[in-house]
Amino acid sequence: MPHDLEVLNREAEQIVMDIGIPPCPAILTKLVRYMRDDEPDYPRIGQLIIGDVSLSAAVLKTVNSPFFGLNAKATSVPQALTLLGLRNVAQLVTGLLLRQAFPCGDSKTMERFWETSSNVALISSWLAPRVHGVGRDDAYTFGLFRDCGIPALLLKFADYPKTLAAARGDDAKRLAELEVENYGIDHPQVGHYLAKSWYLPEPTCLAILCHHEYLQLAGEHTELTAASLKLIALGRVAEHLFKSHCDDPPSADWRLGGEFALGWLGFSDADLVTFAQEMHSILARH
Repeated sequence: MPHDLEVLNREAEQIVMDIGIPPCPAILTKLVRYMRDDEPDYPRIGQLIIGDVSLSAAVLKTVNSPFFGLNAKATSVPQALTLLGLRNVAQLVTGLLLRQAFPCGDSKTMERFWETSSNVALISSWLAPRVHGVGRDDAYTFGLFRDCGIPALLLKFADYPKTLAAARGDDAKRLAELEVENYGIDHPQVGHYLAKSWYLPEPTCLAILCHHEYLQLAGEHTELTAASLKLIALGRVAEHLFKSHCDDPPSADWRLGGEFALGWLGFSDADLVTFAQEMHSILARH
């Protein structure tokens, strides 16, 4: 992250506008407004989600996945609201709307991106109860939005797949450097703007912006809070667990900062082995 966040915003704003990011969906705007009421109207919010058939089906599929470990399956959106709570369901809806905003079409690159992002989000939400001060909803949303600048750049620039391929495969920091060279902006900056325009919490927005540079920022007096660092570290562990499940080699980010991520979350190497075993079982059922 540049030393002056305000300078970053001024320089990047026009580029983001030129790239174009999906506007906040009308259903999410209404949901945010309803949630701000002193006494949110649960039936009204439930009907809002039910009004979008594909969205309500996706909510139920996600809520009933093994990652959430519900004792009873939700059979309706109102029941999901009761079992998980309004804030959890709202964050799920936000993430699902994000995926709708960037459809895969016939793009295998986009399909692989969403497979990874959705699994990282689910694993992050599964890990979250083991970390003090991190909600499952925030962990899930960060997992989905962490790299959401990538599909935006993929849709905008025809040569972006070549940029992805040139980034040494597993080195996302190198990818960000190439993005700046080729397009004047990187995917964390694009994702940060999208997250802010979609009303995500500030710690989540900052975590998206800084998730490749958190090692440098962890010891500095910056805007990056402990809450943001925990989200970043949690996403890093979740990504590593998913890569391990797929028999992929550790990423450059993990090789550089995996030990820091485990320490920041209070996890040990033995914990990581246990998580990997449990995660393999859950993913096999998912």
